[in-house]
This record gives sequence, C-alpha cells and structure tokens, in this order.
Amino acid sequence: MSYLTEADVARIRTYANDIRQTVVTMLARAGSGHTAGSLGMADIFAALFFHTLNHRPHEPEWEERDRLILSNGHIAPVRYAAMAHAGYFPIEETETLRQFGSRLQGHPERTRLPGLETTSGPLGEGLGQAAGIALGARMDARTLRVYCVMSDGEQQSGITWESVMFAGKNKLANLTAILDRNTIQIGGSTEEVMPLEPLREKYEAFNWHVVEVDGHDIEMVCDALNQAKEYTDGPTCVIAHTVPGKGIAEIEGDYRWHGKAPSDEEATRWLKELRQARTALASDE
Repeated sequence: MSYLTEADVARIRTYANDIRQTVVTMLARAGSGHTAGSLGMADIFAALFFHTLNHRPHEPEWEERDRLILSNGHIAPVRYAAMAHAGYFPIEETETLRQFGSRLQGHPERTRLPGLETTSGPLGEGLGQAAGIALGARMDARTLRVYCVMSDGEQQSGITWESVMFAGKNKLANLTAILDRNTIQIGGSTEEVMPLEPLREKYEAFNWHVVEVDGHDIEMVCDALNQAKEYTDGPTCVIAHTVPGKGIAEIEGDYRWHGKAPSDEEATRWLKELRQARTALASDE
C-alpha cells in the first residue's frame, strides 16, 4: 500500500539530492571522512527526516520525539546533512565537519549537538542501545518509535546478535532496524571478508519481521517504514539494498571509497553531476 503521492516522492528525492551535495561539500572541505556509505544512504535519511520521523527540528529534545540511533557512526556526514536540511542547524555549519571545536565530529557525539541520541563509533553497539530505549519507552507507556541505522559490516559483530535476540525475545514492536546492505566494508566485499547471507533468514529466526527494499526507491522505503509501524508482533528489520557512492557514477560500488574523501577537483566534478541530476528531477515534477 502506498502512503505517498507523486509530489511527496519528488520532494523527498530532491531532498536526497540536496543531502548528497552537502555531503560532498563537507567531506571535501574536511579532507577526510566516509564517502561511499554517506552517499549511499542519502535516500534513506531523506525518507526518515522528511516523511517518517515524528520530530521537531526546532525542539530537538521534545520528549515524545522518535529516536534515531546511528550505529554505523562513520556515515555521520549523511546524518548531519539531513539534520541541517531539516532545520536542526544552519546548512553552512556542515562545512565545519571534523574541525577542532566543531559540533560535527567525525563520529556523532551526543553532548555536542542537540538532536543526537547517542555517541557512536565502535560498530555493533547501536542496536543494543536502540533496543534498550525501545524497551524503556514501552515500560513508560510512550508511543514514540525507535529507529536504528546499521551497516551490513557490523553484522559481523557478535554484540549485534545479542541485541537481535534481546529485541526478538521482548517483542519490541516499537523498534525498527534499517540495515544498509551495500555489501562493502573497508577491506572489500562483505561476502569475501566474512559472508553474511542468509541475512533475512537469520533475523526471522530470532522473531523479527523482515522487509527487503531497494534503498534508493523512495516509495518502497517509506512503505516499508510504515509497514513496520503497523506490525505489532515484534521488531522489524528493513534490509535496504543500496549502492555505495550512489549518485556519483565514477565511484558507485567501489569499496575503496568507504573511508576516503573527495579532493577539491573531484568534489567540483561531482557537484556538477548532482546539480544536473537535480535539474532533471525538477523537470520531472
């Protein structure tokens, strides 16, 4: 069932493009950071911040807000960019990424920036944090939902599966995990480094509801997230198949861009490509 109009889809796609442009700009200015995953998750973060989340950007500590946990903290640029475009802070501030004293560190630090729920960096911790928040919210009879964005590489961490078991056992229907299935990690393909499949069956074995989507299809992503809201028998895992580096043809699917930032020359070329794509989006509306 679709919850989106064509105008909704076009609006979110435009935000995703804007987020990608901001990610490229901030990474080039910083001279370091994680490019592939940040670009690959732009559509997901656009869907979250401009459709799914119940939040108030100008009141980031609102008690009834949905909680968004970023477990794979290295893709912080895409979260910062989405937050800026949503109105949490000025877009110009994104260019302070990784600078001394900046609120936008290379991995999110909860106490630096209002709107961040956790400090993240070590992979595998986010799902346990999210499950604990979800259980606490249920105990307090709150209606808020908890979302946890994870990488596929961190599915290789044992702590992740302790959290999967905990959430399934406690039937945390207010918890949705979004798994970025881009099949790369810093050392190459996940299936060469440490095979993960069959991922869907693994989550289902621990009493999770699983939905697989094309992570760049806005309608599919939003429908899956709405489906998770309606599922009441336990937690939901949305396995989002994404292309690392999405939007920049020359780096799409290349694991070598996992932790590499563009040069100024590359950024100039990439921004031109993204602006052309945005113009095409506008002409389709």
